[in-house]
Amino acid sequence: MLRTAEITAELTGLENTSHQLYWRSRLEFTLDCFICERTGRTTVFERGAEQAQCSGSRSGFQSHRTAGRIAGFDTTTGRDRLAVRALVDFWWAPFSDTRDDRKAAAPTSHPWVRLHLAYYCPEAKESGTGSIQTNLVRPYHLRCKHCDGPLGVDRETPAVRLLDGQR
Repeated sequence: MLRTAEITAELTGLENTSHQLYWRSRLEFTLDCFICERTGRTTVFERGAEQAQCSGSRSGFQSHRTAGRIAGFDTTTGRDRLAVRALVDFWWAPFSDTRDDRKAAAPTSHPWVRLHLAYYCPEAKESGTGSIQTNLVRPYHLRCKHCDGPLGVDRETPAVRLLDGQR
């Protein structure tokens, strides 16, 4: 069954930075994978890719392709905020985990997401990257790896919402 998840996040405090900050079109999302029949797998999505990459597991299953893609990716930039909304399509089918017999869910029972950012440091004249994820202590202050200047503040956990199949 095709499912769609909406993932949203926002950074604030951008008025304190001189860096050019933007969302990268890559994200990681925890899903229950019907291919390797494991729950809670980190799945990597890249905008434009027709398939996602499941991390597999540490006990014998290798990383593999899976049915998933970024169906929509919108960003909003304001004077003091930077927001993102991603729609992630993924295929899901019921199964029991091959290792601990846990029932699969869509999305997984504890969804986790990591969103990637990139920026340009005018002081160092170099690019850098960063990320935010659901399991960070908030507020989380992002800083430049080159000059240690402020980039923005992640005040709220990225939201994950399963849509009913109609967009």
